[in-house]
Amino acid sequence: MRVIVTRPEREAQRWVIDLSAQGIEALALPLIQIGQVRNQTELTKARRQLDQYAAVMFVSVNAVDYFFASDTSLATGLTANDHGRTRAWATGPGTARALLRAGVAPERLDMPPSDAAQFDSEALWQVVGPQLRAADRVLIVRGADALDGAAWAAGSGRDWFAGKVAAAGAQVELVAAYQRQVPRFSADECALARQAARDGSVWLFSSAQAVRNLQTAWPEQSWVHGHALATHARIAAAARSAGFGVVLESRPTLSDVLAALKSNDELRCQGPSR
Repeated sequence: MRVIVTRPEREAQRWVIDLSAQGIEALALPLIQIGQVRNQTELTKARRQLDQYAAVMFVSVNAVDYFFASDTSLATGLTANDHGRTRAWATGPGTARALLRAGVAPERLDMPPSDAAQFDSEALWQVVGPQLRAADRVLIVRGADALDGAAWAAGSGRDWFAGKVAAAGAQVELVAAYQRQVPRFSADECALARQAARDGSVWLFSSAQAVRNLQTAWPEQSWVHGHALATHARIAAAARSAGFGVVLESRPTLSDVLAALKSNDELRCQGPSR
């Protein structure tokens, strides 16, 4: 079995190392390029008033890394010794670990339980919804998508969580800490993508945006013979919509992905054609 890891470059390389250590052939083909937002005005403003929020929700590891990138001392506002009440909310264990690395105290951190059926906004809401009080301010830190190569969508992504916060009577604000765009692919990467579309390789998708970028990069490619393992139901739906012939789901942790790869006959019995 060969796995094509589609996460952004830094994360993809980490997954390749971890999968390889478990005896699985893995190659990185990042389908999302991550970088700083061009206009830092709103992000700078949000950083300066961190203590005015009841909570700051980070949608991903990149949201954490780029929010604290210019000033790691910002995390001192989320330490156990800080007298404020601002809490840090994480959608999953990877984001939680990034917050801890940034200096956030475990006592100020909320995330779905380790045995949650999925790590997402819905699972997080079950934990943090009861914390909210009317007129609380909640900041959601997330990414922005490129528009025509120049402008950036300040409110990209799903707005379900923001809607729940607003429905609870709290004030919700959104800020983009990083930008996402379709990478430029080399000739070798193009050849790999086309081969992996038909040779039984398993595409590991952790973002619906990655699936959309795959379609953008190779619009004429058929994925009917492609095999996908998606780390969320919404991502699986995007893969099916793209035309992948086999689409399976898993929680996003390494152990769950490994279990899905090793135990499911639809994936395990499909070897790459050399």
